[in-house]
Amino acid sequence: MNRRKLMRQIIIAILLGIITGWGFHHYLDASQTKEIAAYINIITDIFLRLIKMIIAPLVFATIVTGLMSIGGSSSVGRITLKAMVWFIAAGLVSLGIGMLMANVFQPGVGLNVTIPQQEEVNTGLNTSGFSLKNFISHIFPSSFASAMANNEILQILVFSIFFGAALSYICHNGQKKSPIVTLIEDLGRIMFRITDYVMSFAPIAVFAAIASAVTVQGLGLLYDYGKLIGLFYLGLLLLWAILSAVGFFFLGNGMFSLMKLIREPVTLAFATASSESAYPKTMNALDRFGVPKKISSFVLPLGYSFNLDGSMMYQSFAVLFIAQAYNIDLSLTEQILIMLTLMITSKGMAGVARASVVVVAATLPMFSLPEAGILLILAIDQFLDMGRTATNVVGNSISTAVIAKLEEKQGSDERAEQQNEIVRQEA
Repeated sequence: MNRRKLMRQIIIAILLGIITGWGFHHYLDASQTKEIAAYINIITDIFLRLIKMIIAPLVFATIVTGLMSIGGSSSVGRITLKAMVWFIAAGLVSLGIGMLMANVFQPGVGLNVTIPQQEEVNTGLNTSGFSLKNFISHIFPSSFASAMANNEILQILVFSIFFGAALSYICHNGQKKSPIVTLIEDLGRIMFRITDYVMSFAPIAVFAAIASAVTVQGLGLLYDYGKLIGLFYLGLLLLWAILSAVGFFFLGNGMFSLMKLIREPVTLAFATASSESAYPKTMNALDRFGVPKKISSFVLPLGYSFNLDGSMMYQSFAVLFIAQAYNIDLSLTEQILIMLTLMITSKGMAGVARASVVVVAATLPMFSLPEAGILLILAIDQFLDMGRTATNVVGNSISTAVIAKLEEKQGSDERAEQQNEIVRQEA
């Protein structure tokens, strides 16, 4: 009942935010709307800060307890392999859908934007130091305290794997439960309780996020960029359909239950355009679905860095839109090369502000495309970000549930094989 109540409150908050933002945008001038939006946005900033306060200790506690439950390192390796195979396959599908939508509907054709004469254009985005080399180095924390302070999920994941493996070794060799295990389990329970407290403010934060965006941008922007936004969301719906179909293949009718359970975190991610805000609720939804914590606590944080389906679809779609806007014809070979480049460079988006846009801005010069093209979509990026963030949550939820199902089946097969072996030995 409380979950349904919160869902209704979030939907009402979205509608009220749109109405309030439209009123401010319509009756105030540009300078006033920016000032009002800045004050409204304080509420959203506070909510997201509270969420970030939870994420680091929650990820650490759930990963360590999950590794303690998994036990052997072979299980960790097997789960990681399955997860990475899914992430790569889903990434290629996402990029392919973005490329398909851009080629079939050609949203940028007819804009006839002139290529700027100056070589450098200030886009307001920091792309310096953005490379795969830096990302690989950045995966490994130089300080656990620094990783926790900066909410570096991937660095926390790496440290937690080492910590959990060492703790599992000590406990299994000593044949007793360490007080540290009890402490970390209690930490996880405490953080989930704090999550409940923070989530009670979610409708207010959603109202503020929507009202702030509409106050500055207005609803007229949706009409001006209607074709681009519509095609992008059509592509996201196609991606949802493919992910759901694959999920149904593995989960059967359970897929419908999963989609029903994740409505709340998906709506929250859409309204706030923040995957972090949806993380605790997504964990909770997967738990109610029946995914063992030893799976969800490991695969979900991994997916937050490597399985960003909505963001990857956006990147290929945006790059081709910009090329079309400048009347730059890209061959199929060049488009495939761009797609593969995005597949690699997008892995460096973890911890980067406005990551998807930064990836696009960093990729454009690699293929001699005008970097100023990013300015064409910056105005509506908030609306695009809402859709791609919600899609990231859907993709991570389905992947975690499917991997849990595969692990359950493999565990059943292994137990059956062991029983058969015992029977053969007795015979």
